[in-house]
Amino acid sequence: MSDRATGDDAAHVQPLGPLSAFLAILTAMLWGGTAVGSRIAVDAVPPLALGGLRFAMAALFMLVWCRMERSPLGISRPQWRPVLICGLLLFVQIGTFNLGTEHSTASHATLFINTFIFWVAAIEHFITHDHRLNARQLAGLIVAAAGVVILVVQAAGTHETPESQTDSATLFGDALLLTSALLLAIKIVYTKRAVRTVTPGTLIFWHDVVGVVLFSVASAVWEDVGSIALTTETALALLYIGVVISGFCFAAQAWLLKRHSASAISVFSFSTPVFGVAAAVIFRGDVLSPWLFASGLCVAAGIALVTIDRSNRLDASD
Repeated sequence: MSDRATGDDAAHVQPLGPLSAFLAILTAMLWGGTAVGSRIAVDAVPPLALGGLRFAMAALFMLVWCRMERSPLGISRPQWRPVLICGLLLFVQIGTFNLGTEHSTASHATLFINTFIFWVAAIEHFITHDHRLNARQLAGLIVAAAGVVILVVQAAGTHETPESQTDSATLFGDALLLTSALLLAIKIVYTKRAVRTVTPGTLIFWHDVVGVVLFSVASAVWEDVGSIALTTETALALLYIGVVISGFCFAAQAWLLKRHSASAISVFSFSTPVFGVAAAVIFRGDVLSPWLFASGLCVAAGIALVTIDRSNRLDASD
């Protein structure tokens, strides 16, 4: 799937107006809060059970969405393979993200999970050869990698958590978060091919269902869910990551992509880690240390170098 609109769709691509720009920034801001919502929820709900609850809500949303979009809910035998693979990738990716978030801070989770953009770029350059990276984009990967190294070194050298900070980062948690980002990139690259076989809405609905089944079974085997006590804060966090993120943000992104090129929307992605770190500082008490600030700046700058440069090339050729 190309970021560039083709055929009849190109005629319907509109310039990005104030409303669309606001909506794109809003979704970036809300996505930035995913790690904070997950960090709050995982305090009360085990990681695997959290994944099951989140995507049960997402599946309900997608059921309504498919009905509204008139996407088929039935899938044929050849379509089961991509559905099952996507569902398995969802399970492993979200499972490692939730477990990593439990053993790290919301700010670390935000920065590390957003490195998926660079993993996608690297996979498409070195493995699938779908998109070749130019010098500026390679520089973006290097800058972002520097940001990751800063956080890893800082976590390895810090053995005490400031009294004002709720959570503490660990190398184990950070490693899981980086693994989750890599898995997310693999899932995105694979999904680009899977939607050639299965309608996007149908694929997302069924991969949510498969994910819920896997999360439910795994949680029943490995976790103690009998001691879960849902507080108001936990319930709000669950609604946020399950309905706002997996519901509203999906709908908003779909609305934007129907009217504008994907390249025009992607330029706002650099702001997601900025909003995420800000939310972690405000809602979880993460300390905005010079190390965290420098790392966030590197990741945001790397995203800008990778996505904005690509957007300029695509838009110039439209």
